[in-house]
Amino acid sequence: MEPVTTEQPQTEEVIDLRQYFNIVNKYKWRILGLALFAAIFSAIIAFKMTPIYSSTATLIIEAEQAKAVNFQEVYGLDSSRQEYYLTQFEILKSKSIAQKVIERLNLDEHPEFNKPPSGMAAFKDSLKSALPFLPKKDTSGLTPQELAEQEMQLLVKAFTEQLSISPVRKTQLVNISFEAEDPKLAALVANTVGEVYIEQNLTAKMGITQKAAGWLNERLSGLRERLDISEAKLQAYREQENLIDVAGVVGLTTQELEQTSEQLVKTRNDKNKLESIMRVINEYGRNNLERLETIPEITSHKVIQDVKKEVVTSERKVSELAEVYGPKHPKMIAATSELRTVKANLSQQVRALVTGIEKEVKTAQGNVAALEKELVRIRTEYQRVTAKESEYRKLKREVDTNRQIYDTFLSRSKETEVTSDFNAAVARFTDRAYAPIEPVKPKKGLIVALVFIATLGLGVVVAFVIEALNDTVKSSADIENKLAQRMLGLLPKVEHKKGTNLNIHYFFEKEARQFSEAVRTFRTSLVLSQMDKNSKVVAVTSSVPGEGKTTTSTNLAFSLGQMEKVLLIDADMRKPSICKRFGIPAYHPGLSNVIAGTEKVEDCMFTDDRSGLTIMPCGQLPTNPLELLSSSRFEKLIDALKGRFDRIIIDTAPTQAVSDALVISRQADAMIYVVKADSTRMGLVQNGVGRLLAANAKLAGILLNQVDTKKAGKNGAYQGYYDYYSYGSEHETMVEVKKSA
Repeated sequence: MEPVTTEQPQTEEVIDLRQYFNIVNKYKWRILGLALFAAIFSAIIAFKMTPIYSSTATLIIEAEQAKAVNFQEVYGLDSSRQEYYLTQFEILKSKSIAQKVIERLNLDEHPEFNKPPSGMAAFKDSLKSALPFLPKKDTSGLTPQELAEQEMQLLVKAFTEQLSISPVRKTQLVNISFEAEDPKLAALVANTVGEVYIEQNLTAKMGITQKAAGWLNERLSGLRERLDISEAKLQAYREQENLIDVAGVVGLTTQELEQTSEQLVKTRNDKNKLESIMRVINEYGRNNLERLETIPEITSHKVIQDVKKEVVTSERKVSELAEVYGPKHPKMIAATSELRTVKANLSQQVRALVTGIEKEVKTAQGNVAALEKELVRIRTEYQRVTAKESEYRKLKREVDTNRQIYDTFLSRSKETEVTSDFNAAVARFTDRAYAPIEPVKPKKGLIVALVFIATLGLGVVVAFVIEALNDTVKSSADIENKLAQRMLGLLPKVEHKKGTNLNIHYFFEKEARQFSEAVRTFRTSLVLSQMDKNSKVVAVTSSVPGEGKTTTSTNLAFSLGQMEKVLLIDADMRKPSICKRFGIPAYHPGLSNVIAGTEKVEDCMFTDDRSGLTIMPCGQLPTNPLELLSSSRFEKLIDALKGRFDRIIIDTAPTQAVSDALVISRQADAMIYVVKADSTRMGLVQNGVGRLLAANAKLAGILLNQVDTKKAGKNGAYQGYYDYYSYGSEHETMVEVKKSA
């Protein structure tokens, strides 16, 4: 027979909700009992707890505070920003406000703040007093003032723990809540915190205003001196320079300079033109009248043009008369004489014009020189005047700046002085706190419900942890999945007197119907599984003593004995129990005597009167049981007995104690491994089964013994294997099966 491998094929891990439900169902009454106990205990504690009342006052934080005049910059707060409100909320939580409230209401003398330590604090104090080696706070070196300060800090800490500041979202409202055992005290403290906050803010603003006013007054005196000095300097400069209207003088000088410059430019242009004409005249020659008459400046002159018109007229007249009269005609002579006179006048006018141009050139040159000299003088005067103006403006700017600073400080000083007693509150009450009627805590019903629910959850978790830590064999699933072995059946746990063994003939009792049916089911499973193997020799073993292998062997023999001729052999030569349980004398020979050859087989047999079962007891306890079982005589004995009996049941020693079962397994056609439910650990069973498989034992399967059927029926752990109330006449069926076989 090939050894059965214990390796399981890898499959996806599937969450079995039924398994979790079965665990909860298994421990449900214990979980429920624990939850009820915890709920009752919490209810007792909750009803003994001192009720705590909470009262709430509501403040509105003003965004734009009323001001007599606008001097908001003095305070350094921008009420339009979100940080402003967050700052106000933190101020409400500050220790300074808490301390002022404590001092105003004399809370250091109030009974609620002078209670003896309780709970954890009392436990710590008692522990420190009981254990003198623990470090203690040394207050011997502190002054009374320092001790009072420490006490105040502790009181402030306790006060702030009971105070709650909660802004109302997206509004300017803030709720001030205080919890206390006295409802009136809760309302009083909530209102007082708001009042102290408002007063502290007003006091701070007044202090800032007064401080600002003092600082402004000090600065004003210095600014007044600076203004006076600068004004004196300006006046002295005016007197020194005889200044009346500096701007007017500078304007006149500027205008004169501009006009002189323009006149000089014009005069220079005229002079240049005349000089250019004189150069042409000098180039043509003063006596060359014909060329001089071609100069544009001469020909364009009005006198020359008039004279030229007369010359043209005279020449036309002479030409006309010459066509009619001769040269000696009086009219012709008169006309010719007139022409000469006109031409002589033209030459005279040209000479006069040239002479006049010469004079104009000299005059223009003189004018230019005079204007240049005057321009130099005016420029010098302008520079002198602008220098005075610059110094004057410098002194005047200093006066204006000092006056402006002084006026600003004077105005701010007057504003702060006028508004120093104007009390514009930063906040105001929208709702004042009133003494509450109902306490806010403890919420007794909620506490009990939460404790009950939490304990239920804890109980479920503990149940899962217990099940996870419990690695005993509990169900058929453990046998099939973890051990990879066949489950032959289960035997229920039978209640009997503690300290004694179960009645050996309990199988035949009327009240043992359920137990008997369980044994028959086990018998049926074994016979059917071994039908084609002709398994005559069946050995029964277990991991450790006390798992019920002897009871299993005996009852299996009883059930098989109802259909076959069965021999029960006690092969546990170290701690036999069959003799004692069947009432066989201790001196009765048995297996050890047969193997040793000291007794015959017939003398070592014992027949049970009630069941008719043939029993071969252990016999005399040998010193070398393993050697006896390993001998060939034992093998020959088993072969001989096979011919006399239909079935041989061998009760062996546990596998973890000795190796007797491994030796006997060589002679056995089938091995039955007995496991005590909810007792034997999985590791022991795996080790024992592994040893048998390593020895090539023919392991038929595992029997789960001493199963709590009530618990198993509720959990459904063995559904499909066993149902006490669904049996018919199974043993009759087995008889028919055996006969047909």
